[in-house]
Amino acid sequence: MHIFENISLKNYNTFGIDAKTRYFTKFSCEKEIPALLNHINSLKLSYMILSGGSNILFTQDFPGLTLHVNLKGITKLSESGDFVLVKAMAGEDWEDLVKYCLKNNWGGIENLTLIPGKVGTSPMQNIGAYGVELKDVFHELEALKVNTGEIHTFNKSDCRFGYRNSFFKQEGKGRFIILSVTFKLTQKNHFINSGYGAIMHELERRKIDKPGIHDIADVVRFIRTSKLPDPEVLGNAGSFFKNPVIPAKQHEKLKKRFSEIVAYPDRSGNMKIAAGWLIENAGWKGYRVGDAGVHKLQALVLVNHGKASGMEILQLSENIRKSVKDRFQINLEPEVNIL
Repeated sequence: MHIFENISLKNYNTFGIDAKTRYFTKFSCEKEIPALLNHINSLKLSYMILSGGSNILFTQDFPGLTLHVNLKGITKLSESGDFVLVKAMAGEDWEDLVKYCLKNNWGGIENLTLIPGKVGTSPMQNIGAYGVELKDVFHELEALKVNTGEIHTFNKSDCRFGYRNSFFKQEGKGRFIILSVTFKLTQKNHFINSGYGAIMHELERRKIDKPGIHDIADVVRFIRTSKLPDPEVLGNAGSFFKNPVIPAKQHEKLKKRFSEIVAYPDRSGNMKIAAGWLIENAGWKGYRVGDAGVHKLQALVLVNHGKASGMEILQLSENIRKSVKDRFQINLEPEVNIL
């Protein structure tokens, strides 16, 4: 294991922000963990765990040690009836895991195809898209407690999953390094989640009335690539804001003023409002100031056209939040982590 100094993190975050870290190291096997912990303790500096960098906005340099998790491997642990348990190491690309599961006809994460990032960050955010969240297929994870070196196993309840939230984004932030995640997937009698509007419309267009998991994955890929930018081409972190959840009565009042507002009921009886619709109808879609901008096809995605700083993107996001608040009386919360 090597410790590098004054390293740019531009290639380690999908926004492409050229922030620097005072120290940088990566570990690729669990045998390196004791040395890793020694480095953390000896440097006596703050540390940051960085995996795919797909959900972070750097607004400044990081004065401590950045740990890049690079653990690899996907293993089928067991199978029983309709289900199979699949363990993936934290450094695996999420999309590689989706493809691997589809190749083996394992269902459950096909709706989550093309979400950028690594397996290890997926439970932190409780990633979700097109009617599916990670918690729906989660079984357990293993995480290293940094101050003791102990490896803990977390079940679904331990993780305290919420909407784009978890224990690891709150109380456990910085205290644990996620090493692996185990998923409970179907190997037969798949549950096909095709109720999301855009998926239904595309299936109808393709005249597919009995879709399988591969059909769903193909449709989701088509939808995402048609309106979301590739981070390798245009810097972004996917959805910048969470879809706000408001009381049904508040939604009814807004519906009278804005009849086309896009909203969906959630399990609690509240209404989840499409943040992209709010931003677009506040006039921000396609907006650009310098190299910081709002994507021309999806207003929920803020982009770096080349040389935007993190502070410029953050300021743009604050302007958007104020505008949406003034127009709709709704607070937008960032989905990305801002450092």
